[in-house]
Amino acid sequence: MKTALLLRAAAVSLLLAAAAPAAFVPALAQDRVTEPRAGLPEAPREWIDKDTGHRVIRLSDKPGSGSLYFNYNGYTPDGRFLAISTPDGVSVVDLKSHALTPVVVGKVRLLFVGRKTGQVYYQRTAEDGSGQVEAVDPATKKVRTIAKLAKGVGIQTINADETLLAGVAVRTDVPAVPNLADALPKNPDDVKSADGRELSYAEGREVQLNARLDSRIPMEIFTINTATGERKVVHQATDWLNHLQFSPTDPGLLMFCHEGPWHKVDRLWLVRIDKAGDTPVKIHARTMNMEIAGHEWFSADGKTIWYDLQTPRGEDFWVAGYEIATGKRTWMHLDRNAWSVHFNTSPDGKLFAGDGGDSEMVAHAPDGKWLYLMRPRAIPDVAGIHAPGSETLIQPGVLDTERLVNMQGHDYRLEPNVNFTPDAKWIVFRSNMHGANHVYAVEVAKAAQ
Repeated sequence: MKTALLLRAAAVSLLLAAAAPAAFVPALAQDRVTEPRAGLPEAPREWIDKDTGHRVIRLSDKPGSGSLYFNYNGYTPDGRFLAISTPDGVSVVDLKSHALTPVVVGKVRLLFVGRKTGQVYYQRTAEDGSGQVEAVDPATKKVRTIAKLAKGVGIQTINADETLLAGVAVRTDVPAVPNLADALPKNPDDVKSADGRELSYAEGREVQLNARLDSRIPMEIFTINTATGERKVVHQATDWLNHLQFSPTDPGLLMFCHEGPWHKVDRLWLVRIDKAGDTPVKIHARTMNMEIAGHEWFSADGKTIWYDLQTPRGEDFWVAGYEIATGKRTWMHLDRNAWSVHFNTSPDGKLFAGDGGDSEMVAHAPDGKWLYLMRPRAIPDVAGIHAPGSETLIQPGVLDTERLVNMQGHDYRLEPNVNFTPDAKWIVFRSNMHGANHVYAVEVAKAAQ
């Protein structure tokens, strides 16, 4: 049976969290690991996409390799290296020569690359479920232990000056609260409505997520000092906390989300962790029923938060921006086929990219399996005539799209997770279009004819 997921970007990780009272809720989806198909040749090293005219190269050597989640930094600050996960550890790709160098050997989870030092951070997990965060210098291969972690606890982000790690955990200082999702079938296909009605897979999954949300399990966001190991709680709630992201430029600013059915939760929040007892600020307020906002990320300069906005879900599609200093808002429209599991921005903020989606996803796009380059176009006032108070209104725009890569052979249970290289000349993504998972890059400029 084909599984029509509404928002598959966090499908497996959220289902696992809904089904078990784990202390650690991953911020990103667990990837579908695709084994090489029997009889198929090795994935090509380079080609020109015949449908788009753009050059695509394969960056990884070993099947089963992967790049980071779309909003995690994988680049060293000098723009030289990209960190990727491999079946036997972590490697860095030289972005000029495309040479790969292993820097970590063993079963670890690649976390991110520090924006200040360029060190590659990763997490090891012991057999008893405890773990530790380590960092390796990609040039010298020197490794240092950053922090010890309790059983089931994971790290999701690091701040701009690399002084603090942050993660979420179920509180252990209060009585445990039962997870209502435990009483539901583990397979969403088997979940029924409250009145016993048969539900689709997607509806069953929403019931599971809603049960986990309604459990009101006490959680906390914590930081760990990378120099001293001090652990500090910065926010506690019975909301389902997840998807932490430190600002890329402001070491004290943290974004997080409320998980659950997107049309029910207020998902996007900001909090200052350098101000004791700071009250989180809601980034987006719903104005209609079934409106959803999510898959948020910071612009490279840290001034704007961008996110996927649908008004309502599955019908009208925007990439929305919130300027942190002023509260000004920008909404840029795009058509159904251009909706993407994740969007991203170039370092200079002038370009956007999207990784498309298949017909079973929230947009139900009939022809959405493409990687896209997107150019923002503002909607100006007619004849320069301004409406009274227009400066306080949402500034509208459009994302004009160009197809970069034909993804018809890609299984979207693996999310491509597009991101721009530091020079904005390439867009890195992961794909199983040729069988096993690999890391690729597509050139933003069209290949010379």
